[in-house]
Amino acid sequence: MTIKELRLHPQAIADGPLRSSYGLHAPYALRTIVEVVTTDGITGISETYGGEKPLAALEAVRQYVVGMNPFDLTRFWQHLHDGADRVVDPSGARSQTMLVPGENPLDESTRTFAAIEVACLDAIGQAVGKPLCDLTGGRARDAAPFSAYLFYKHAGGGGLGEDTREDKYGECLSPETIVEQCRRFISEYGFAEIKLKGGVLDPEIEIDTIRALRSAFGPSFPLRIDPNCAWSVETSVQVGLALREELSGGGYLEDPCSALTGMAEVRRRLLAEGISTLFASNVATTCFAHVPQARDLDAVQIILSDPHYWGGIRKQKQLSELCEVLGLGLSMHSNNHLGVSLMTMAHAACASPHLTHACDTHYPWQTEIDEVVEGGRIHFTNGAVPIPDRPGLGVKLDYDQLARGVERYHKIPFKKRDDEAEMRKHVDPNWKRVLPRW
Repeated sequence: MTIKELRLHPQAIADGPLRSSYGLHAPYALRTIVEVVTTDGITGISETYGGEKPLAALEAVRQYVVGMNPFDLTRFWQHLHDGADRVVDPSGARSQTMLVPGENPLDESTRTFAAIEVACLDAIGQAVGKPLCDLTGGRARDAAPFSAYLFYKHAGGGGLGEDTREDKYGECLSPETIVEQCRRFISEYGFAEIKLKGGVLDPEIEIDTIRALRSAFGPSFPLRIDPNCAWSVETSVQVGLALREELSGGGYLEDPCSALTGMAEVRRRLLAEGISTLFASNVATTCFAHVPQARDLDAVQIILSDPHYWGGIRKQKQLSELCEVLGLGLSMHSNNHLGVSLMTMAHAACASPHLTHACDTHYPWQTEIDEVVEGGRIHFTNGAVPIPDRPGLGVKLDYDQLARGVERYHKIPFKKRDDEAEMRKHVDPNWKRVLPRW
């Protein structure tokens, strides 16, 4: 079996005006659908980050992918891998502190490899008649658990002009509206864990929001909050003190301030007060070299993986094993994505024995109109995505929908994610991401 063709399909998918410490989401998020077509008539697929840079990186490896055996992934890794994920840069340049995922040049080789690896594993799964998660030693579970991922947002459902989408949730900039947003998520998807994207409003309001969620849903729903480094060490400590009860019982505090050293200081000060709130990170821990450092500093107790930029599903499983050895927890980070990516995350989670917390997903924020998976949207069962009894990823592409996404991509002005520019355009013409903001 040899790859005879590499097809790349840039996609634009409508996205609502969601807020984070990075700024404001644009009316469209960008993705890329990848196909590897083999001489055996099998087509493997994957999904990765979108826009000009990720697309150019995939184009740059076309000459190596075409003619490659899909089984020959180790040699492809050796060719592509630059070793950057083995070195911790004291400057923190490799972190996502100031760069949104998909735009960090130091992740380029692992992101590119992951996109090709997943498509190859999908093709291999189809060739041998096995689900993808069973190709790496067998699955640890049959369904991947996900959490309700809540966002403060402005009014609007995303899209532009005639492509403007329905706003299912309205403006959500208060504790009360976030609780109602969560109620709808749980009703529709059955989520059993809750995450709030913070770093947007005054910390006191975000504390009140977490308390309102605890009051509405009770202690059986673990809570987590992620301000994406928007707080100082002092503010992070104050939030940790205020939410000592609400973030216990399976919850956690994610990337409250920048850098592992800052998080370690917050952790020390909270422990001195008898508060053992767990810390998680996908900003300060983005490669394997960060993991032992995070453990040694006691800065992070839960690593937030992502097969899209950690190097694919096999690297995800290696990370699971490393975290288990080091006594760290494991969950999974998310960006806006379509069903191919959701199934990739589900297979990665099911192949990772040491998954200790439900994964993040933006999937509820996307719409049926943009879905490229044949048969429409992926369904959740009790907050989890079951692995289908089909080979590979278990999903096929709807090529009419795929073509619509390509056409949409070429029509819109956005070719990279820039949340700061959107804030200046729609909220405050002088806005700039400043860390810490509080």
